[in-house]
Amino acid sequence: MEPLLRSSGLLLNLQRRPGACTKAPTAAGGDCGAREPAPEVACSREPSPEVAGSRPSQARGTMLRRLQPRSAGTKGPPATTEAALEASSRPHASAPGDSPASAKPLLRWDEVPDDFVECFILSGYRRLPCTVQECLASVLKPTNETLNFWTHFIPLLLFLSKFCRLFFLSGRDVPFHHPWLLPLWCYASGVLLTFAMSCTAHVFSCLSLRLRAAFFYLDYASISYYGFGSTVAYYYYLLPGLSLLDARVMTPYVQQRLGWHVDCTRLIAAYRALVLPVAFVLAVACTVACCKSRTDWCSYPFALRTFVFVMPLSMACPIMLESWLFDLRGENPTLFVHFYRRYFWLVVAAFFNVSKIPERIQPGLFDIIGHSHQLFHIFTFLSIYDQVYYVEEGLRQFLKAPPAAPTFSGTVGYMLLLVVCLGLVIKKFLNSSEFCSK
Repeated sequence: MEPLLRSSGLLLNLQRRPGACTKAPTAAGGDCGAREPAPEVACSREPSPEVAGSRPSQARGTMLRRLQPRSAGTKGPPATTEAALEASSRPHASAPGDSPASAKPLLRWDEVPDDFVECFILSGYRRLPCTVQECLASVLKPTNETLNFWTHFIPLLLFLSKFCRLFFLSGRDVPFHHPWLLPLWCYASGVLLTFAMSCTAHVFSCLSLRLRAAFFYLDYASISYYGFGSTVAYYYYLLPGLSLLDARVMTPYVQQRLGWHVDCTRLIAAYRALVLPVAFVLAVACTVACCKSRTDWCSYPFALRTFVFVMPLSMACPIMLESWLFDLRGENPTLFVHFYRRYFWLVVAAFFNVSKIPERIQPGLFDIIGHSHQLFHIFTFLSIYDQVYYVEEGLRQFLKAPPAAPTFSGTVGYMLLLVVCLGLVIKKFLNSSEFCSK
């Protein structure tokens, strides 16, 4: 019967289904969907009953939910992730004579677990699990993580060189271990740790699901650590030079402008006493929120992460108020120009991080070069570059007439305590039952 149906062509027609095809991976990591035009915008995901063997049927002009932000629906059942994990770890056939590197081709979004899929990125995914050697080798290959690494590794080298010159080759009479430089050590450690952890997370994120989560938790913690280190540098190097925090200036200013007979001494003293503890609490709270954003309850994880990391920047509000109330441009043009340019870069970076432009407009076109996370990295680098410039200028002004020597407990002590707290937060999330169930 089968030969008869095959000769008549009926068997072939019965095996075909509209809108679906049988996926046969090749040595290049492609499938029949690779010849289809890139899908557009979206509907909710319908889990496929087959184990990553055939792609779920999808209407023309639609895309599966895994390529959408989480607001488009909830994640599929754990079986879906397990099936994709099994498919991603299954060896692909390779032609005789192929090198070992070519035996592990890059994958498409429907061949990797849900937790690995980035919004609107269709291809360029590495196989899971990879070895450490394969992860390191991938930084020289065209994957969707390659430029994520280089856009922070090159700035890491630049800032490492910059801080080495500041500490050891500046020609100042102040040695690198002097208490006056303790806030700069806190700030420098935050900047370098942020870029180093970002590079580590993007390179080694495909070792395993648990290690991927651990590396990105550490990435979020390093950003909070950097934010608090920035506040420490502001507190000692920039805020003492502001007229806004000088009671001898603010008390007559308030009386003249508002007609209020208020002594600003206690108010300013309270702010000085609370700024570091409040920044400390914000750093821990931001890390908790960002770690929670990797769970299913969060509908807009990228917007949440962007928002919570803006919160510690509120510690720089006195500088902004100084520019509104006093002539900061005339008194300190370096601080004025670089401060506002830094915040312009941060706004641009936040736009790309939340909007997922340009890959949202043309999914698949920017998988390797030009997607939003790479642009986000570039503009955050520019913002920190401007910040380093005016922190260095603040250090110069501080060294001319230091109001008081920073203490070890008020600088490094705070940073060490923050490391302990952030470590406990990460440990809690890694041991949570919600994570272990995935």
